[in-house]
Amino acid sequence: MKLRYKLALFNILSKIIFGLLFIIIMPMILERVNTIQTDNELINKREQVIDLIAMWGVDYFLEETRDDAFGSYNILKEEYISLEKVELDQHWNFIEVTQRKVEDEIIDYRVLNYTFLIDGEMFLLEIGKSLSSIRQTEKNITTFTLIFLLAFILISGIMDISFASFLIRPVEKITARLRKTPSPVLYDPKPIKTTTTEFLYLENTLSELMQKINELFQKEKETTANISHELLTPISVLRSKLENLLSQENLSDEAGAKTEEALKTLHRLKIMVKSMLLIARVESHEYLKEDNFLVGEVFHEIQEELLPLAQDKNIDLINEIRTDKKIHHANRALIFTMFYNVVNNAIKFTPDGGNIRIILRTHRENYEILIKDDGPGMNENQLKNLFTRFKNRPAHPRNGTGIGLAISKSIADFHNIKIEVNSHPGKGTEFIFIFSA
Repeated sequence: MKLRYKLALFNILSKIIFGLLFIIIMPMILERVNTIQTDNELINKREQVIDLIAMWGVDYFLEETRDDAFGSYNILKEEYISLEKVELDQHWNFIEVTQRKVEDEIIDYRVLNYTFLIDGEMFLLEIGKSLSSIRQTEKNITTFTLIFLLAFILISGIMDISFASFLIRPVEKITARLRKTPSPVLYDPKPIKTTTTEFLYLENTLSELMQKINELFQKEKETTANISHELLTPISVLRSKLENLLSQENLSDEAGAKTEEALKTLHRLKIMVKSMLLIARVESHEYLKEDNFLVGEVFHEIQEELLPLAQDKNIDLINEIRTDKKIHHANRALIFTMFYNVVNNAIKFTPDGGNIRIILRTHRENYEILIKDDGPGMNENQLKNLFTRFKNRPAHPRNGTGIGLAISKSIADFHNIKIEVNSHPGKGTEFIFIFSA
């Protein structure tokens, strides 16, 4: 799971847990708060009624009644006020939950009871509010709170994901830059835009690491190039001496055969040294990329050179390139070598009577070159080491130096060409060269 989603998931889960705890304790809190609010409302209404009695007198409320009592309630019977003359031994001032009969209907009320004296007579004032209206208020508040809580979790979750994406964006840029970098030499050390100290430290560390790796690679390439270059001279001298020895008339047949075998081994060694030197120069970017040429022309030349080798094994080398494509800003000789090595390798491993197909296909803005053979295929371990130097495929009567595909990979990286390989044991191998537009 990506870090952004982990952060967002943690925030959402923490809010959900908090919300569940809030939902559990909310009824108790809401009931308590609503009770206090109701009691305060009853007390405020009591003060208002007392002020009216002080202004107009108690007789104003009792003059229309015959039993020295006054009562009033709203149409829904949610609230009522009563005033009556009583004879009590003590003063009342409390709030209780009790039942009252209103028009033959028994209703539960929360009632404020308050007594006061006027001209030596005691009066009882009752102000009540129905429990159903109080509970309805609690229900409305609960519903609104739950909707608000759900909306808050949803909106905050979306904001968390968006913010996490914004926060992690510099890491994604660094990752994308690393994926697009085929070699430490091509790593772009341009600083990313971020205000996060940890990401800046990460980028600086990666840049320093890439620089150190690049320096080590350069030293290795220089060493390889120097050794390869120095080896060519003694190889040439040794080859010249062996050829002179072979030209002597008094040389026995056995010595001549051994000398020829030594020349073949020396020739193979020379090819290997030149291959190492080629890789070192390619990876050091010593070649220019100034050529513009057609892909079809390159494969036509490859087909002409390798056709005799294919015919020896009765292999059909099929060029299916119908619509040609032009390669710009490349090194033609290196591109030729890249494709040549793959086709040559396919001929070596394709059984007699097999087929090798060369296909060009366009995919949106890119185009691809496919080289497919009917060879024995490769397993996952062989695919993993396919482009590793001197780790060739299974033994073959025409084994090469084990470095041809490594050369092709180095040339492809030099030209920013992506190589994909599809292969399964017994089903052949497919090389795909992807050229970006």
